[in-house]
Amino acid sequence: MTRVSPRARNLRVAGALCVVAAAVLVTGCGASGDETTATATSEAAKVVPQQTTTASKSASGSPSATAQLTKDQKERKRLIEATKVTFDKAATTAVGEVAGSKLVELDLDDRDSDASASPSGSASASPSGTTSASASASGSASPSAGAVKPEWVAEVVEKDGTAHTVRIDAVSGEVIEATADTDQDAAEKKQMAQWITEATQTPEQAAKVATDKKKGTVTSVNLDDNNGKGVVWSVDVVDSGWKKTTFDVDAKNDTIISEKTDED
Repeated sequence: MTRVSPRARNLRVAGALCVVAAAVLVTGCGASGDETTATATSEAAKVVPQQTTTASKSASGSPSATAQLTKDQKERKRLIEATKVTFDKAATTAVGEVAGSKLVELDLDDRDSDASASPSGSASASPSGTTSASASASGSASPSAGAVKPEWVAEVVEKDGTAHTVRIDAVSGEVIEATADTDQDAAEKKQMAQWITEATQTPEQAAKVATDKKKGTVTSVNLDDNNGKGVVWSVDVVDSGWKKTTFDVDAKNDTIISEKTDED
């Protein structure tokens, strides 16, 4: 039976978790592969890749690496570089909000990134009553437009299968909101209770397995059914080139079942 997470039913419908296209092109090159950390454990917890010296062009005059990134890669780069709270800390915070609960899902998202953006070329009034343009003379958007607001969105489940959504500011680490899922039926609760019992390996262990195979940043961990063959942790890892690889890791023995890299 396919699970529909409370976050998909509630928060995404409310529009609080939309991931928008980049409003401002981030200047600078992506982190190089030789800047990844040496140990797998720190890689599983690390959220912010090391950054390199900013440059719009190489010595030969070729376009910067950022300019060559795909739309999805640019979005990952902006989101990850704005994040300060690590994967493991967010997981601990989420579980701490609901006594006796276990984490079943944790995703890094962008919250209301376009809330402060105004259309290019439009003007806004300042507190003194004067008017200031939101775009530069060249017509580009102001630096504040489309500012990234990263957050971790978690789903934790009580022993009886009751699910709760916990949203955590990925910069300050503060809990934004914690709500119980009021739309669960008895079958869904039973399924969730069964899954957390079957998952003898923690999400942190699954993340370590994934980053042992692919160095990078863990941006999502999700407990799911393995086509009726038990449960798996689906782990997303973003590498230094901003490509995302999804690993399905057996939640009982930490064996990698599948691996798929998104080239976009």
